[in-house]
Amino acid sequence: MVIGISLIAALIYGAADFFGGVASKRTNTIVVVALSQAVGLAVVTFTLLFLPGTPTRGDLAYGLVCGVIGAGAVALLYRGLAIGTMGVVSPITAVFAAILPVGFGVFFGGRPPPVALVGIGVALVAVVGISAGTSDSSAPRNMRGVPAALGAGIAFGLFFIVLAHTRSAAGLWPLASARVASLVIFGLPALRLRTALTRAVVPTIALSGALDMAANILYVIAVHRGLLAIVAVIISLYPASTVALAALTLRERLAPVQWLGVACALVGIALITFAR
Repeated sequence: MVIGISLIAALIYGAADFFGGVASKRTNTIVVVALSQAVGLAVVTFTLLFLPGTPTRGDLAYGLVCGVIGAGAVALLYRGLAIGTMGVVSPITAVFAAILPVGFGVFFGGRPPPVALVGIGVALVAVVGISAGTSDSSAPRNMRGVPAALGAGIAFGLFFIVLAHTRSAAGLWPLASARVASLVIFGLPALRLRTALTRAVVPTIALSGALDMAANILYVIAVHRGLLAIVAVIISLYPASTVALAALTLRERLAPVQWLGVACALVGIALITFAR
């Protein structure tokens, strides 16, 4: 069940990043982040009505830290996608987002079985392969997004680690706390830049924010039921849905290395799933 939840979360994360990246190409990144975080807060608040929890001060504090880290991660990722190319930005972000929590989980948490460790390694290869770029040889290699991608990957990795430290009994309250913190950080700057926002891009931003929160909710459920090292690496396969959406909507074709990445993902997930 943990594997399935993590896979669904990865697909949703990838879709959220796709729509967030598209929106960031059309308007200011700060405005995109602020509005998407506001939508995310509305989603998690509504969900709390059905999935209540009993958070401690520590849980809420972890949530606040996650809000600061997560908002910065999203801002850096969207900025990288806006000024760079997916084939460069995506693998750097995804790999670092996986390596940090996987390393933390292996050395400080529960150690997965040897077969699962092999699966994790194969899945990490898949993350790079899936995000290796399109088959369009004429597409320019824009390296300007590399610093933002590196920062986003490290920040996402820290976000996953900190959020995993919240208690299962806290429910979704840490996520609500995180969204409040991110809105405090980006809300006021966004209000000053609201003139940069057009009605046409609002639905795209709202969809990105709703999907991102849905994925966060699934991640919390998965990481409280399974090992951080396994959940994190599966979550980091999110570029698969980003690439798929780009292929469907932007008519981008998958390169051979991306198909190889998909195959590696299937093998890695199978090894992790059947490891005992």
